[in-house]
Amino acid sequence: MNDLKDHLDGISVKELQDALDNVDGNKPTQRLLAAIAYKNGVTQTELAAWHDTGRRTIYSWLKRLDTDESLEQAVTDDKGTGRKRKLSGSEQQNFQETVHEPPEKAGVDAPALAQDYLEETHGVTYSIPSCRRLLKEVLC
Repeated sequence: MNDLKDHLDGISVKELQDALDNVDGNKPTQRLLAAIAYKNGVTQTELAAWHDTGRRTIYSWLKRLDTDESLEQAVTDDKGTGRKRKLSGSEQQNFQETVHEPPEKAGVDAPALAQDYLEETHGVTYSIPSCRRLLKEVLC
């Protein structure tokens, strides 16, 4: 992790401060502030404590500056990063419509769901007929 210090020697605090004026969002701002503090002698361990994160995360934030991109681009996450959705757009729409319908219309046994919920959440056991009556009471 010593190579980090050598690279950051090529970036001035003034450049980091100028980049800070040109970024939007919490993460890029947080990353640039960490870099400025690091350049001013704050250790990665101290930064990790300040930002309530791990030392490896701080190292990654600072390492991002080792790029040919502008500092503003280096500290900004790419759009669309993260896990690919499992549902397509039309499947997502269908699911959204389904959850707003009565459970029976979706082929789900509402009394059985209520029975599981009551047992898991409140530790009480109801029969299926009792769950039906209870659902009628609370829905009417």
